[in-house]
Amino acid sequence: MAEFVSENLRRNFGDAIERVSDDRGDLTVWVTRSRVHDLLAHCKRDPELDFCFCMDVTAVDYLSLGGVPRFAVVYHLYSLQTGKRVRVKTGVPEDDPVVDTAVDVWKSTDWFEREVYDMFGIRFEGHPNMKRILCHQDFVGHALRKDYPADLRWKNPRPDDLVDEISPQEMERMQARVRKGLSD
Repeated sequence: MAEFVSENLRRNFGDAIERVSDDRGDLTVWVTRSRVHDLLAHCKRDPELDFCFCMDVTAVDYLSLGGVPRFAVVYHLYSLQTGKRVRVKTGVPEDDPVVDTAVDVWKSTDWFEREVYDMFGIRFEGHPNMKRILCHQDFVGHALRKDYPADLRWKNPRPDDLVDEISPQEMERMQARVRKGLSD
């Protein structure tokens, strides 16, 4: 099954595929950063692959391993129809930590990409709301980078209620539910 997926991606993306590995059935495909968005869209839309579910987006900091480029953004994809999985990785240099967003391919990547930005400082070009999601807005740095001081602690100087994350329609719906619950 992994061979079928890797052959499909090599056929459609050729030189953009940097390497492929299949470790105990876990297929990993490395793709150039300039083509990662195209490959992800293909993985979802090609009926032979049908990777309709992006389970996670994360990153790896290869600083302590001497990795070049320093970072990799990792997408974990799954096909509900076939049970196939694939891990797509793309290298991201420290001096230009930007990757195209995949929110237009899978809406589920919205908060995953924000988490990667918050923890590693990798920005996603075209993301509709690229800002911190786990750390408060006054936090300095990116806590999962290998060079982040482990003993550094931050106190939140002001509360962050995330109200700006909620659309007015959703806020009204929640308030109506609360009012209804209080009246019962």
